[in-house]
Amino acid sequence: MIPVILCGGTGSRLWPLSREAYPKQFLPLAGSETMLQATALRLDGLEGVQAPILVCNEAHRFAAAEQLQEIGRAAQSILLEPCARNTAPAIALAALAALESGEDPLLVVLPADHAVADVAAFLAAVSAAAELAAQGNLVTFGIVPTRAETGYGYIRRGEKMDEGAWKVAEFVEKPDAATAESYLAGGDHSWNSGMFLFRASRYIEELGQHRPDILDACRAAHAGAARDLDFTRVNAEAFAACADESVDYAVMEKTESAAVVPMDAGWSDVGSWSALWELADRDADDNLLHGDVLAEDSAGCLVRGDNRLVGLLGVRDLVVVDTDDAVLIADKARVQGVKKLVQRLKRSGRSEAERHRKVYRPWGYYDSIDAGPRFQVKRIVVKPGQQLSLQMHHHRAEHWIVVRGTAKVTRGEEELLVTENQSTYIPLGVTHRLENPGTIPLELIEVQSGSYLGEDDIVRFDDEYGRS
Repeated sequence: MIPVILCGGTGSRLWPLSREAYPKQFLPLAGSETMLQATALRLDGLEGVQAPILVCNEAHRFAAAEQLQEIGRAAQSILLEPCARNTAPAIALAALAALESGEDPLLVVLPADHAVADVAAFLAAVSAAAELAAQGNLVTFGIVPTRAETGYGYIRRGEKMDEGAWKVAEFVEKPDAATAESYLAGGDHSWNSGMFLFRASRYIEELGQHRPDILDACRAAHAGAARDLDFTRVNAEAFAACADESVDYAVMEKTESAAVVPMDAGWSDVGSWSALWELADRDADDNLLHGDVLAEDSAGCLVRGDNRLVGLLGVRDLVVVDTDDAVLIADKARVQGVKKLVQRLKRSGRSEAERHRKVYRPWGYYDSIDAGPRFQVKRIVVKPGQQLSLQMHHHRAEHWIVVRGTAKVTRGEEELLVTENQSTYIPLGVTHRLENPGTIPLELIEVQSGSYLGEDDIVRFDDEYGRS
């Protein structure tokens, strides 16, 4: 069995904490591990499970690889999507990669951004589904509903197949409140988890039957793939020509071989702030408080105060999320609409829709502390042994002040070491590189000055991470 972990989501309903450049699957929302790490770790109890195949956005490749390394895991393949094309093509790429070995493994397909409270129940459901999948069925996992939820799609059970499994009668779109109540009372419906188990060849066969256009595009993208460090880049042009379609619409709603296995494992897709509030342990006032938060005569609230003190007084059922550059205040019953705020930010061209103030790079990160006309101030942290690309800027000069560690600086034809409390200057148009030769993180303050300070004013001449 090979896990296929889908890492391509943007998690916009968890803005401002989750953003396109660093979405929720890379954040520790429901525990000490990030959601991707928790997804990988919960597979440890499966017998005969191999290293996972990850499918992720090209822009997130280093974050995905590094987070697996942090927990002592490695993917057998990290497939990079040059653009988002939904779950049906993503799973097809993974299935084609899995079949390259000449074997026909079972694939357990898992979104990277879901939470599971009862790992033992999760593993038991996967083990029960494995035999059905080995017989050629395409198995989905139906979450045993605990409430009349209108935010999830549903699966209606059909004919009983085996102990603990049913044929899928139909997939149902997100219902209104009255319909959801009837589903809960009737007992024949379960939540659609978006998790699947099937043989790689069976998925390819069914996709070819029902959506041959998607399969053809994915075959072309896979055939034109190339290795890049620890990653596999599929052919961008071929994949861009693929239809944007979910696995439910492309295959599961059309196949005659769909089966559903119930799962009662404390599952959540963590698709909104209210879902996170429901999932977590709360205090005596039903508040979920994270960070430096004071709550007085307040109840039913979710508050994240990661950057400064947040005080609540006399409020009920609020969501308050404070980040470096944005604050969300919302009625907890209305948080499904956070996506509308993100859409407005995008239409306005606001960077807060996509990026945090702190931006992660394969060598470390930078934090944009301040900016104004013709200047910008950043705090830069470089991990031990790592280096930035050899680069040049057309429109800005840079002043570097080392506050911790030692920097090895390439400046034109020079090489120099800059230690704590020392500084150096990079004139406009001069080729330069920053490196941390030490064993502790290098921290420095960078002051940029010039007529244009955008991140696209970088000409790279050499980069050990394969960036263009």
